[in-house]
Amino acid sequence: MPRTNPQLLRTYNHRLNGIAPSGIRHFDETISNNADLIKLTLGEPDLDTPEHIKKAAIQGINDNDSHYSAQAGKVELRQAITNYLSTRWNLEYDAEEVVVTNGATQSIYSALQAIVNPGDEVIIPTPIFSLYEPIIEILGGHVIDVDTSDTGFKLTPSLLEDALKQHPGVVALVINDPSNPTGVSYTADEVKQLGRVIAKSPIWVLSDEIYGELTFDHDHYSLAREIPDQVLYINGLSKSHAMTGWRFGYICGPSEIMQRVKMINAYMVTCVADNVQDAALEAMTNGQEDAYESKTIYQKRRDLVLDKLDEMGVEYVMPTSTFYCFIKIDDSYGRDDYQFGLDLAEKVGLGVIPGRMFGKSGEGYIRISFAASEEKITGGLDRLNKFIQLLGK
Repeated sequence: MPRTNPQLLRTYNHRLNGIAPSGIRHFDETISNNADLIKLTLGEPDLDTPEHIKKAAIQGINDNDSHYSAQAGKVELRQAITNYLSTRWNLEYDAEEVVVTNGATQSIYSALQAIVNPGDEVIIPTPIFSLYEPIIEILGGHVIDVDTSDTGFKLTPSLLEDALKQHPGVVALVINDPSNPTGVSYTADEVKQLGRVIAKSPIWVLSDEIYGELTFDHDHYSLAREIPDQVLYINGLSKSHAMTGWRFGYICGPSEIMQRVKMINAYMVTCVADNVQDAALEAMTNGQEDAYESKTIYQKRRDLVLDKLDEMGVEYVMPTSTFYCFIKIDDSYGRDDYQFGLDLAEKVGLGVIPGRMFGKSGEGYIRISFAASEEKITGGLDRLNKFIQLLGK
């Protein structure tokens, strides 16, 4: 195997020195040597991609749809996305304001790369999915962490105003609504209040709404409805249509910034695979019922989780969306959710993700995913109850 020439060991992007591997994946791998482990760790739907979507991809392959598409995505697919956004969420975009990406992950990277320069500050309310901060740091930006643990795990207008006053050079804000890991989601009124604050400042907002279809207790309301001229809207089909492995996402925004996003897309991936776009076109055109069915399944599982936790007397953050529940750990551990997660896996065979993986403000909590069968959920929570009973002895 080749070894790096010693003279080249200093020749690389030194910003990568401070970037740790995904804490979520690392912890999942750390505890996965237990063959009896019930894993409620990753946000991986256990549902299958709907048959009509799979058939559309197969048909595209059979029709030899295997050549370069437009770099921003097939025109008919981008038009289908704009039709969906208009009818479903009252968001108005033109096809030229949409870029198709390899998953929402690439959308996030491309959006941040388009707006963040070295030295720029970006506000991130935490706890939050652990992808945004490393990307900002790779790009040479600086993260302004806003702790939301005292405000119901939501960014409030007051918190945002304070952050903007203390950091007048901020160029962007990241919002993940509905939220991974807490499962909270913003009401229309809360979104409007945030929009009024943001509109006073010349900042971009990266609004990651990948779980928008999985909002249970109220209608999802996009920030892009309030301040479309400042929002880079991100979505995809991974969660709503069980298509994580297809790697399909998209980003929308004002035409001027989207020209830069298109450029990044062109140089990064050229275009998304044709058969993936064929599947996405079918999902965006004829797949709304699939999203509703997924939501019904996850809401039923959510209610099962809450009933079990209530019976156990365990404190948790009310998940009004997604397929996650953020659970407070036993007081005997203080805020050491990492050790709690290790012991939970070792002693009773339950796999969860420590809250600190989503930022310091997530300490003292664990995240469970109920994107699993009811049997696994019930079995896993029975093991959590057993562990808590052991702690009380």
